[in-house]
Amino acid sequence: MMVDNVLTRFCENLLSRPAGPMKFRFVLQPAMAIFFAVRNGLQDAREGRPAYFWDFFKNPANCGELLRSGWKAVGKIFILAIVLDCIYQLIVLHWIYPLEALVVAVVLAFIPYLLVRGPVNRIATYRMLAARKRSNPN
Repeated sequence: MMVDNVLTRFCENLLSRPAGPMKFRFVLQPAMAIFFAVRNGLQDAREGRPAYFWDFFKNPANCGELLRSGWKAVGKIFILAIVLDCIYQLIVLHWIYPLEALVVAVVLAFIPYLLVRGPVNRIATYRMLAARKRSNPN
């Protein structure tokens, strides 16, 4: 019974956030994560690295380096998402639920970053290869 109450509160609290105060962060934080993902995806393409998320599976030996690179880009946004969510929780819920703050931070920072960095790399790589073919048709 208690687990049902906790899950219900968890879901209700998460679903009420976009309509509550400080809703600007649901646009601003993913936009910042996407900005860094585009920047890093373009850098990956210039350096000839494979798509970010795919490289976790293709080359497990590089996981540590990939995680450091991703954290370096998104870490500040992630921490900001946690802090802003804690402020929101204090204002609206009068209590801090750390797991909820963590879920919100993952959704606002890491997921947009993971979804964008790889495709940007692939598109940029494709465009660079196409430009090379046009400039050197042989």
